[in-house]
Amino acid sequence: MGLSNLGIFHTIVGVAAIVAAAVDFIRYGKINLNTLSGKIYFYGTIVTSLTSLGISKHGGFNAGHAFSIFIIFLVLGAYFLNSKRKNSARARYFENFWLSFSFFLSLVPTVNETFTRIPLGHPLAKDIKDPVIGNTLLVLLLFFAAGSIFQFRKQQLINKNKTLKQQNFA
Repeated sequence: MGLSNLGIFHTIVGVAAIVAAAVDFIRYGKINLNTLSGKIYFYGTIVTSLTSLGISKHGGFNAGHAFSIFIIFLVLGAYFLNSKRKNSARARYFENFWLSFSFFLSLVPTVNETFTRIPLGHPLAKDIKDPVIGNTLLVLLLFFAAGSIFQFRKQQLINKNKTLKQQNFA
């Protein structure tokens, strides 16, 4: 596999973040920064994104590095909305979308690196142009789009119920 110590650390933390996000998607239909798994996703994603900046299979700054920087901005923005705009119904839409988009973007280099390395000796893909990578990313994009629509509608119901409760107590 040829991973450096930084690459091994990056991979372990990244897998933990992906698992934590999957747990939250299953439990809540979104990444919930108020849960332990949501916090693991948040901190794991920050660490993974930062460590990826020190890793380069082909040398120099590449698209994966740009993704990492963008992902950092997305999760930090979502964290800000979660912690500073707790009572804003509109902020939840952005928070949910930014966290889900950060997860999707994290999967792009993950799929590329995994498919070009595993199984050892006979990887699933020869390079990033291999159709198996493109098809997998297309399926993930469709899941992301469907999940985003689901989250938007679920958040609408949550916001509507909060408004009704507030009106009943007024």
